[in-house]
Amino acid sequence: MTVDIQSNSKEADVKNTGFNVEEKSSSSRVLERNVKDGSNLMSPETGQYLSNNNTDVIENPIISVKNFDFSYGNNKVLHDINLDVPEKEIVAFIGPSGCGKSTLLRSMNRMNDLVDVANYEGEIIIRDQNIFDPALDVIGLRRRVGMVFQKSNPFPKSIYENVIFGLRIIGENRKSFLDETVERCLRSAALWDEVKDRLHESAFGLSGGQMQRLCIARAIANEPEIVLMDEPCSALDPVATVKVEELMLELKKNYTIVIVTHNMQQASRVSDRTAFFYLGELVEYAKTERIFSNPSNPKTEDYISGRFG
Repeated sequence: MTVDIQSNSKEADVKNTGFNVEEKSSSSRVLERNVKDGSNLMSPETGQYLSNNNTDVIENPIISVKNFDFSYGNNKVLHDINLDVPEKEIVAFIGPSGCGKSTLLRSMNRMNDLVDVANYEGEIIIRDQNIFDPALDVIGLRRRVGMVFQKSNPFPKSIYENVIFGLRIIGENRKSFLDETVERCLRSAALWDEVKDRLHESAFGLSGGQMQRLCIARAIANEPEIVLMDEPCSALDPVATVKVEELMLELKKNYTIVIVTHNMQQASRVSDRTAFFYLGELVEYAKTERIFSNPSNPKTEDYISGRFG
């Protein structure tokens, strides 16, 4: 990504900063400030991206997005995205509607393959493998990278069968194993005590919050490494939202979680790192505490303070 910096009526191109900066003095002072703040800068020694300071290199990221562009037909919605996600942390994507955050999320397990007019350039690497490699098993990828959608979507089956649906698909029929999986996943989703006496009843009898936790249980039944969550609490009441947030904090002990949210308070409560997107660009990416207390980019500050978006 190329960033224009205004300095004495001249333009200087600074690459790989990941955000736009306006500086009224010299460009050298801009670079000095960027190195100090270190938001989404690339280390010249390692080629890895830094987060909130120039020593905070994300070592061995589980997800690495490199120079990623995405378009729906002629409509380009993501522009040269570079972002690393550490293992067993929660990373929140924030930004106004239409900024491309959900598109990037869905690209991480190739859900966008289902869109005929979708086009991409660049790479998304998970565990050192480019997920767009033609030889990649996409079904296997989606078992490793689970997805929880904005609206809970239980299947018209029992609670029990919802949890093990993915296992049934791959031919797993051992009752003892399935029983253990259902209990383990429902306990992990903080739902077991609420439904253990009605496992064979329809999932449609659950409340909205319970349905969403059931969907999380279903996502982790395949033992993924990564769980993607696209606004998982947007349709929930405050009590259900708290339960899902508590669940996310518990799940990150075993899983890497990437969440899209419009709720600034939620991002500040649950995430370890936050990425702010605007008009298809990654404006700023840093540790959440830095983003919400001392953002490097004025656009980030304007957004989180409610001046726009």
